[in-house]
Amino acid sequence: QVQLVESGGGLVQAGDSLRLSCAASGLTFNRYTMGWFRQAPGKEREFVARVIWNGETVYNADSVKGRFTISRDNARNTLYLQMNNLKPEDTAVYYCACYDRPFSGSSRPDDYNIWGQGTQVTVSS
Repeated sequence: QVQLVESGGGLVQAGDSLRLSCAASGLTFNRYTMGWFRQAPGKEREFVARVIWNGETVYNADSVKGRFTISRDNARNTLYLQMNNLKPEDTAVYYCACYDRPFSGSSRPDDYNIWGQGTQVTVSS
C-alpha cells in the first residue's frame, strides 16, 4: 500500500523556521517527482515546490523562493521542506504528493497521483 505521511508542522511566530518531512512507503521513491503544496482556508491548493528524481528543484517564486528549500533523500524515501523566515501568510495545511514522471515535473495538483494527509502550519504575527 502506497502511503505518504507528513510531519513537522506546528504553531510558530513570524520569522521562525520549521522543517517538514514526508515519509513515503510502498513505492519506488526515486521513480517519482515529489512536491509540496499548501492550502489555506477558503483558498485553492497552491504549489509550493517540487523536486525530480536527481534533486533538481523548482519553486513557487512569488511565494517562497529564497525562504523555503525542498530536498529529498532517496535512500530514506523521505522528502523535506525547510521553511525559514516564516510569515503569517504561510499559514496553511501542507501536503506532500508524488507524480509518476521522475524526469520532468509539474506544478499542477491534478498531475500528482498520491497525497499525504497534510500537516498544519500556523504562523502568528
